Amino acid sequence: MSKGHWAKIWGIGILLTGVLLIVIFVLHTGYSNKKERGDIVIGAAWPFSSQNELFKEGVELAVDQINAGGGINGHKVLLVEKDDKGTVTGGMNVAQSFTKVPNLTAVIGHRFSYISIAASYIYEKAGIVMLSPTSTAPELTKKGYKYIFRDIPSDNEIARQLALYAAGLGHRHMVIYYADDSYGIGLANSFEDYARKAGIEIVDRFSYYADLRDLDRISATWKALDYDGVFMAQYMPDGAQFIADTAKLGISVPVFAGDAMDTPQLYRIAGNAAEGTVIGTIFNPQDPRQAVKSFINNFYSKYGKMPTQYAAQGYDAVNLLAKAVKETGSASPSAVAQKLRTFKDVSGVAGIHTFADNGDDIGKLVVLKTLKNEQFVYIH
Repeated sequence: MSKGHWAKIWGIGILLTGVLLIVIFVLHTGYSNKKERGDIVIGAAWPFSSQNELFKEGVELAVDQINAGGGINGHKVLLVEKDDKGTVTGGMNVAQSFTKVPNLTAVIGHRFSYISIAASYIYEKAGIVMLSPTSTAPELTKKGYKYIFRDIPSDNEIARQLALYAAGLGHRHMVIYYADDSYGIGLANSFEDYARKAGIEIVDRFSYYADLRDLDRISATWKALDYDGVFMAQYMPDGAQFIADTAKLGISVPVFAGDAMDTPQLYRIAGNAAEGTVIGTIFNPQDPRQAVKSFINNFYSKYGKMPTQYAAQGYDAVNLLAKAVKETGSASPSAVAQKLRTFKDVSGVAGIHTFADNGDDIGKLVVLKTLKNEQFVYIH
């Protein structure tokens, strides 16, 4: 074969190689630019179809406002919502599916402590920030995880304030009715510890009664021990049904409860028997701060409803993550996690947020309220 022929082949090879390199460069540049210009991806895991309670609306309002204002450092926020069905299996499946979402910065969720605790391992292993707006069980942040946070007080703080309030009212002998899971046990344990320190004796703890007859039998012991109040670490509707059942038995003592009972369903199920129930929760819509007023006005204008504490918590969670991304200049989960731990006295609509090294929110968030004339009235 002649030298000229080899030269021709060599020239064609160089040309093809050059074209291929140009194509690769263009594709790489386009991908890089797309990634650079891309959305900041945030997930939301919640039992949307069964127990939403305006959480979805609160999260979406925050995202819409951020994007309408130009996004975060010029990047839009992309919200990916997944329904965990309110079950551990559903939560684990959702958490696993989130690990496959490209460029995911964080997941806001889950609603229930027992799901968040189970799913936290998946997020931690995948290096994805999990910020729970409602999981209060102390166990969630006891594993030394880097990426796990909550923007709600733990059961310890809610229980502490309820115990102090009950003691201040003169209660000295109380009963605890709790859900037999991480939330119920954790809150019940915390309340018993703080109640004891405040001078309140817990005369009985129980997590189940079969029917009215069984409850009547159990309550006979309380009467013998001169009990003067009940603390509930329960969910809806079980907690409200318990109050209704006690009324049927002629039991009439003050009831104190955790944040899971903070819902209009309390009165709808228990009726007048729920009057006077004291709840330790978060988000006071009567807060005079302008940020709270604006949130309520914007929420009502968009959805025609007053926001719940779940809406406020979801709204704050989005804005806390947005603040972390903005200040670090990065949507990297590692950078966001590091930044969250530096937040002190950050104002949100649910209260003032401060993160501890373990991921707990130790800010000023707990409020107490009582049911009066079918409406919740804030105590402080």
